[in-house]
Amino acid sequence: MDAFTAGLLQRIKATETDLTHARETGDDFLADVEQEELEDLRRLAAEHGVEVGAANGA
Repeated sequence: MDAFTAGLLQRIKATETDLTHARETGDDFLADVEQEELEDLRRLAAEHGVEVGAANGA
């Protein structure tokens, strides 16, 4: 796995964690921001052929 792929997958995982935390604490604004970030990261992954995996669905 190259550095780009590893970094992208790490960012996706961190964003998923942040999104979950925002939802659990009731921070709707932050949840919206994290959801948008996650969608952008997943789009970037798809554009570069990076397999994100079903376990990462939020």
